[in-house]
Formats: sequence, structure tokens, C-alpha cells
Amino acid sequence: MDVLMPQLGETVAEGRVTKWFKSAGDKVAPGDNLFEIETDKVSMEVPATEAGVLAEVRVAAGEIAPVGAVVAVIAASGAAVKPTAAKAPAAPQAPAAPVAAVAPAVASTPAPMRPVALDPFREVRTPERNYGPAKLASGVAVSPLARRLAAQAGIDLARLSPSRPHGRILANDVETAIGNQATPAAKPAAGPSAERVKALYAPGSYDEVPLDMMRRTIAARLTEAAQTIPHFQLSADVAIERLLAIREEANASAVKNADGNPAFKLSLNDFIVKAWALALQRAPAANAVWAEDRILRLHGSDIGVAVALEGGLITPLIRGAQEKSLLEISAEMKDLAERARARRLKPHEYQGGASAISNLGMYGIREFSAIINPPHATILAVGAGERRPVEAEDGFRFVTKMTVTLSCDHRVVDGALGAELVGAFRHFIEHPVGLMV
Repeated sequence: MDVLMPQLGETVAEGRVTKWFKSAGDKVAPGDNLFEIETDKVSMEVPATEAGVLAEVRVAAGEIAPVGAVVAVIAASGAAVKPTAAKAPAAPQAPAAPVAAVAPAVASTPAPMRPVALDPFREVRTPERNYGPAKLASGVAVSPLARRLAAQAGIDLARLSPSRPHGRILANDVETAIGNQATPAAKPAAGPSAERVKALYAPGSYDEVPLDMMRRTIAARLTEAAQTIPHFQLSADVAIERLLAIREEANASAVKNADGNPAFKLSLNDFIVKAWALALQRAPAANAVWAEDRILRLHGSDIGVAVALEGGLITPLIRGAQEKSLLEISAEMKDLAERARARRLKPHEYQGGASAISNLGMYGIREFSAIINPPHATILAVGAGERRPVEAEDGFRFVTKMTVTLSCDHRVVDGALGAELVGAFRHFIEHPVGLMV
């Protein structure tokens, strides 16, 4: 049985093998962990689904392989096995080559076991189907050939649209995207090479830190976003004194658990998530994402919240946040953040969404702007709350305010619409009772 690199998300094209739990020649049983993989978002153990002997390891720890690549081979128990050293994955070939190369080998093997992709969700796929989902989260269907071509070329299917209305994404749609990728004018300008940069510094004056998959993906996606999305920013000061008072009163009312700790503790961010979700409902034209040749206006407010990880960040989603209570948002956010830091999120918990929030207030940052995470059309950057003087009838007084900055994709959100969205957010923050009913 060929053990394949599993598909861990509709936009994931490759994975890194970080650890092998078994060596060539070891016996394996169903459920035994074979190896651990790391993508740009998650780290996960891959178990065996059949009993046998690990006959060959083809992708060594630390090596990267595309989804659907054979990373190991399991032979039937009792078969003669010659332990082999792990090999790096073969260099990518033309789209038709892998199919032609695999077919004769399978045909010449007596009584072959059907290749199985070890998917952590226990979905068994054949190699022909292991190139991505047959239907995207948007509901658009994708042909098998289009999935294979997209996987081999590193094309994100979620960013493609059918060339024919209400049709499937076909091979020619992917080929067009491949051609656009290859156009020199469409490629971001390359920076100086590593060797040229290293030449500027004396040997021994620095440590080299290799890029892991998360940092590589962050670099690629945000470079693309900064160069291809026409950003503009809108900033506003929002009074939060009433919100802080209600939050303090709510937390003081929490009953104690058996261990003496309060049953809940609402954070300022919980109120911000709920206010942003309701603001998107009040300005529905801004509750939208960019889909190349069209705009998708979403019904629910699925809010991504940036969580800092070692070496990067991820934005897990609070789905349908406009309908959830503050207590539900608080509990869900704590769970998502904990699993995000352990890199144990599932793809549907961080892919998609309507908009995102990046809050650096806890670090004392007064004001900043954030880069939009495609296909979102907006992201809200939240600064620290601080006491600021404001004019009053008898002179001036101090109030607690925070500065928020909305980054907008001008292809989707115009200035007036962005201002309407920020105004709706300010209203809910400055009238926090509306967040609790």
C-alpha cells in the first residue's frame, strides 16, 4: 500500500514531514502513528490504516512533498522487506508525467493493495481524487483534471471562478491561471538573493534561521496582498468607558466554580468581535469578499481573530458571530486560541470568513494598520485604550478611547461604505448594552 501525503485543506498544496515514528522494517498496525506532518497552519500525526510492515520511507524528516505524493510503502505482513533510507521527494514533473509513471508500476505488481491517502478525518481517497476538494466552500464544483493541474502548479482553486456562469472550474480555467502566473508582469519583483544579502555582513555576525512552512506562506501571501490589493485606511477614535464599566460589572457577577475561579471572564476583545460582527450586518455591502470577476456578499459574519504563534500567526474564525452571545464568543475564542498555538486547528476553522480583527492593544500599540488577508475585503486593526483629554463646557476632561484603523480593498469597499462600517462599529462599542441583548 502506498502511503500518500494527505490533503489537509482546500488550499494546502504540500506538507513537510517533521518526524517518523516508525522505521523501515518496523511492523505497523491500524491506528499506529506513522509520521508527523506540518503545513503552514497545522501540525498533525498521520496514522496507519492497514496492518503490515513499513517497507520503504520515501520522504525523509524535514523534507517537503506535494499532496498526493507517495511518502512511504507498507507491505503485507511476512513479506521480505529490505530496509531503505528515506529519500527526498522527486522534483516536480510535467502534469501528465506522474500518471504515466505510476500506471506501469501498479499494473506489474501482483495483487496490489489499493493506494490509500491517510487523511486525519478518515476519508479514504485514491490518487486520482487526492488533489483537492470536488466542491469548494463557495459551492463551486471542480473537475478532476482541474484539481490535478491546480495541485501540480500550486494554483489556489479558491481564487478561481468558472469561465462559464454557474459552471464548474475546468482544466482550461486552471491553465489560464497558470499562464497568468507565468506572465513576467504578473510576478512580484524578486528581492536580492540570500547570498547577496549575506555578503553585506561579516561571517559569524549572524545566525541563519531557515523558513518553516508557516513563515514561507505568510511571506508569500502578504507580499501578494500588499502588491495586488488596492488598500486604503480609515481611522477613528472610539470611546470605551461605558464598555469597560459593563465588562467589569459582568465579570464581577460571575459565579465561582468549585476550584474558586470565576465561571467566565469576558475580555475587551470579546466585545470587539461581537461589535464588528453586528457592524458588518448593519453595512451588508461591506460584508463581502473579492472573487476575481465578482464580489460575494456574505449572509453571516464569520470573524477571523489574529492569534500570535511562535514564528507566525493564524486567524481562527468565530462563525456566525452576530448570533452568538458574549459568553459563547469568549469560550469559543479561548478554545480556538489554545488549539491554534498547539497547531491543532482543522482547516474549516481558519479558512474563509468575512473579515478579520488584529488587536495589538495588549502590547501598548496606540495605532497601526493591517494588511488584508485575501479573499477578505476588510481587516480591523485595534489599538490600546488610553486616557485622552477632550474638550468640555468647563474646560476639558479625560476619557478612555482607543484608535481603530480599517483597511479596505477598494475593489469591494469604497470610502463612504468603509466610513459607514466604522461608524456602525463605533455605535456598538459606545452603546455596549446592544451587544448583550
